[in-house]
Amino acid sequence: MSALAQNRLTPAEYLAFERASELRHEYYGGEIFAMSGASAAHNTICWNLAVRLDSQLKAGGCRGFVNDMRVAVEASGLFTYPDLVVVCGPPVFLDASQPDTLTNPTLIAEVLSASTEDYDRGRKFAHYRGLPSLQGYLLLSQDRHHAELYQRQPGDTWLLSETSDPETRISLPVAGGAELRLGDLYDGVVFPLRT
Repeated sequence: MSALAQNRLTPAEYLAFERASELRHEYYGGEIFAMSGASAAHNTICWNLAVRLDSQLKAGGCRGFVNDMRVAVEASGLFTYPDLVVVCGPPVFLDASQPDTLTNPTLIAEVLSASTEDYDRGRKFAHYRGLPSLQGYLLLSQDRHHAELYQRQPGDTWLLSETSDPETRISLPVAGGAELRLGDLYDGVVFPLRT
């Protein structure tokens, strides 16, 4: 992402700009940030995750949104586009007349890239923790089999579980009890050669 040179915008000005734009931008602190394109591996992992969650989410009373659903973190003022968002129960939008900005995600998933990994694990996760509805945060590497799942615990602490074993099943009780085999999320992904 890169910041666009401009005067600081209010959230309302950002939303008006974003709704008229053909490109996606994140917003924080009055600035907008253009979002870059994603690799084939990134898109394949997102697709695999969405496909494998779909029927499980419906059975658990949840629904998913892929990378074009904007999420507003009202506590910090961040507007962003996670790779995948799950909401259990009715979705709540910032403006009910324009259902394009979700405020109550239950689970957020991000596929890590070299340029976003530090941000996704650090500051972005700090923003996400300000969402009272958020119960889980799933991070998936795009250059190897690896998943990190953070789950909210009593007292607003977060429990990390991680795996690199393709045979491991990732349990997502926060997403209607969905379960995913790690290797299935990487079906069709060609990893870079490591030297």
